[in-house]
Amino acid sequence: MAINANISSGAFVNISKLLKILARSGLGVPIFLLVILGMMILPLPPFLLDVLFSFNISLSLVIILASVYAQRPLDFAVFPTVLLVATLMRLALNIASTRVVLLHGHQGSDAAGKVIEAFGHVVIGGNYAVGVVVFAIFIIINFVVITKGAGRVSEVSARFTLDAMPGKQMAIDADLNAGIINQEDAKQRRAEVAQEADFYGAMDGASKFVRGDAVAGILILLINLIGGVLIGMMQHQLSFTDALSSYALLTIGDGIVAQIPALLLSTASAILVTRVSSAQSMSEQLLSQLFATPQPLFVAAGILTVMGLVPGMPHVSFLLLAILAASLGYSLFQRQQRQAQLPLPVETVPAPAQAEQREIGWEDVQPVDSLGLEVGYRLIPLVDKSQGGALLSRIKGVRKKLSQDLGFLLPSVHIRDNLELPPTHYRLTLMGVAVGQAEAYADRELAINPGQVFGSLRGVACKDPAYGLDAVWIETAQRDQAQSMGYTVVDTATVIATHLNSLMQKHAWELIGHEEVQQLVEQLRKTHPKLVESLIPQPLSLSLLLKILQNLLRENVSIRDMRTICEAVSDLIQRTQDVDALTAHVRVALSRMIVHGVVGDQDEIPVITLEPELEQILLQSVQQARSAGGGDSDAMLEPGLAERLRKNLSEATQRMEMAGKESVLLVSLGIRAMLARFARYSMPNLTVLAYNEIPENRKITIFATAGR
Repeated sequence: MAINANISSGAFVNISKLLKILARSGLGVPIFLLVILGMMILPLPPFLLDVLFSFNISLSLVIILASVYAQRPLDFAVFPTVLLVATLMRLALNIASTRVVLLHGHQGSDAAGKVIEAFGHVVIGGNYAVGVVVFAIFIIINFVVITKGAGRVSEVSARFTLDAMPGKQMAIDADLNAGIINQEDAKQRRAEVAQEADFYGAMDGASKFVRGDAVAGILILLINLIGGVLIGMMQHQLSFTDALSSYALLTIGDGIVAQIPALLLSTASAILVTRVSSAQSMSEQLLSQLFATPQPLFVAAGILTVMGLVPGMPHVSFLLLAILAASLGYSLFQRQQRQAQLPLPVETVPAPAQAEQREIGWEDVQPVDSLGLEVGYRLIPLVDKSQGGALLSRIKGVRKKLSQDLGFLLPSVHIRDNLELPPTHYRLTLMGVAVGQAEAYADRELAINPGQVFGSLRGVACKDPAYGLDAVWIETAQRDQAQSMGYTVVDTATVIATHLNSLMQKHAWELIGHEEVQQLVEQLRKTHPKLVESLIPQPLSLSLLLKILQNLLRENVSIRDMRTICEAVSDLIQRTQDVDALTAHVRVALSRMIVHGVVGDQDEIPVITLEPELEQILLQSVQQARSAGGGDSDAMLEPGLAERLRKNLSEATQRMEMAGKESVLLVSLGIRAMLARFARYSMPNLTVLAYNEIPENRKITIFATAGR
């Protein structure tokens, strides 16, 4: 016994090594295809047929168990390929067994091997009439029920998954912009979305393999039966009854041997496409969801009891099952009662000390918060870590990412509860003044309509607070349904963090002050001490530098490249102290970064231009403002001209957005600051650039021309 065990263990190790070598060398698939071709072309002895049929059944069992234990469909993403390979091997076995049955079927029931003989005698009792009925039932179960249902689920899942891809991609981009995930996590999640779409698309096609295999099983049975009877009667001089008895028994045994693995694979396919992604196995999901409450068990016990008391019914079986259901329901009820009676954690709050009688001082005058978030009492769990609140970490991620993008450290967000707010509302404040307010639900999620969805959702309709898109507050259980319809679904903490991110980016120029500028100068002094020493505080004061940086941030230009900014200022500071002129000079120095932030890496930049006559009129307005002692951005437009210009630019901007292009207005340097201020309040999506702000390696294409 010990010797045999050692031999078996050594053989298993050698087989494992051989499989690894074949997998690494890439020869496994070609060899497998050669084996299948050999099974189709070369005659196989009955013993080898027994081994291959046993292997086919074992492989099917392994596949269906792998489907059961997979926690989500993507854990078994190779299933469509495995299904094709297993189907191809089973069809090759059908050809090999058909050859043996037709050649040697007249010799007896064991002519095609012990496996077919066992299924012919044991499973159907040696009666080919019973075998025909059993085989027909196998076909009905496999073809009509499982295969048809699995094919329909695969088709619908593939369509819904493809429709939901844009929404899922937008959700990933929203999490990335909010600082919740980094670039690597975003790349991995995008790969999972693409893999999910590929998987369900492949499953849609793989279901056709299963359906075709079921049809092939019927045709092979009929061909073998008719061909066997004809061969037995014509070549071996058997009577019709003897030929039908011999060949029918072998044919039906062969068909059932093939249909059992086919039924297992169809079931595995159905299990996999009907699974919902979860961190639990199938058994855990059944236990946690089917037996979540005792009420269904109590009702089932009552119905079974009534059925067991009906005269003529099998009393023992029904009453035993009723007792079992009632016992299980009672145990679940007792467990719920014990959980409900557990004491809740009590937070000990120290008694407030008696206020000390003293004179008030400056410490009693609290400074105003640069950024503040006030929440209603129903949103407090979002900011309470003990209750699993994720909003604090979201806000931290937003501050970190936005600080890196803008180039300076944004102030902390002071969070407090406000009982004067409605319970489900929150308010964002800047320098103590509200700049944003919206309603949110801690126990719901926001489904945002990105522009093209396939249906409506039940919930609380609203607008996305960050971008103003149509949205619906839905229950958490509706998340998968909403994503399949094309909605972008985000949790409440992400909604508030994204709203905060939008407002911080819009008001970044108000959040930077002398302290932040001083820190930027000190950071620059560490790497470029000579530049700072020759420029700050004379001839460039911190106040003047602050105004330049605020002008840049007001138009969403990052100030990360402080070296280029200071060097550009040093070129012009000796000749002028005008903030608009210095800002325009800095923008030219930062032109590559500015243009890249607007249009990315594309070589050609589609732009809107102004008619020369209109540019001349606007330039005269700027010159008048300068002669009056103002700056370029202080020039005023005549109301009628301003309205016509706004209308023409709005129409051109809409056409560019419909064409999928960024809206860029290209004008001369002298009127850029004035038009930037004009567009900031009337057309926030329009970027205004000057001709000398376009890098030499970029080309310009005129998309539209606006006149007066």
